[in-house]
Amino acid sequence: MGEFAVIPALDLKDDAVVHAIAGNRADYRPIASPFGAAGDPAAIARGLLAITGSPSLYIADLDAIAGIGNHFELVRGLSYALPGTTLWIDAGFSDVADCAFWLPLGATLVIGSESLAAVDDWREIHAAFGESVVLSLDFDSGGQKGPDALFDDPALWPSRVIAMNLGRVGTDAGPDVDGLKSLLGMADGRAIFAAGGIRDARDLAAIADLDAHGAVLATALHRNAVTQNEIAALLRERRS
Repeated sequence: MGEFAVIPALDLKDDAVVHAIAGNRADYRPIASPFGAAGDPAAIARGLLAITGSPSLYIADLDAIAGIGNHFELVRGLSYALPGTTLWIDAGFSDVADCAFWLPLGATLVIGSESLAAVDDWREIHAAFGESVVLSLDFDSGGQKGPDALFDDPALWPSRVIAMNLGRVGTDAGPDVDGLKSLLGMADGRAIFAAGGIRDARDLAAIADLDAHGAVLATALHRNAVTQNEIAALLRERRS
C-alpha cells in the first residue's frame, strides 16, 4: 500500500464559505458547519485541517471561476492564518497571466479543465510553471468539461491530477468509481486525486483501494460522516 492524502476543501463565494452542491454554483448558499460561521473561513479551515491532519487545503474561489471578482485578499489572509499549510487554489485559471496574478501567495495552483478554452492554453501554463501546478479534469452530468485532448492524452498531464466530478460534489451520489478507474488506468505513475460525491469512510477506503493518491472532500466532513478517527485509521493502514 502507498501513501494516501485526505485533502479538505473550502468553497468561497461572496466572502463566505458556501456549501457546494452538484456544480450549481448560482444556488450555493453559506454553509452550516460545526467548525465555525460561514463568514469565518479561517475557523472553518482550521477545523477541517485538524480532522484530516492534512498539510494541504484546497480552495475554490467561485467568484474568480465565474469571472465576477476574486478572493485574493481573503486567501492571502488564510495563508497567514494557516502557517505550514499548502494552499491548493482553483481560481478559474485560463492562461499564464491569470496564474501570475496569484503567484505572490506561494500557493499550488489548480488548473481546472472547465476554465481552459483550448489545449494550447494548458500547454503554455504547464510550460511556464511545470510540475508546480495541478490539473483538475472536470466532469459534470453532461460529461467532460474542457478540451477533449486533455482527457484523451495523458502525456499532457502533470504529475498531479484531480478527477473532479462536479455533478457529484456535495451530494450523496457516491464517487464516480468507473471514471476514476479509467483515469487511473491512464495515469502511468501520476498521482490521481478523487473529488466529488464522497459520502463516508467506506467511500474513502474504496478510493484508496483503487490506488488513487488521495481524495478532496468537504460535505462529509461538515456532516461528521467522516471522522478524525476514521481518517487516522485509514492513513495508518495505507502506511503499513
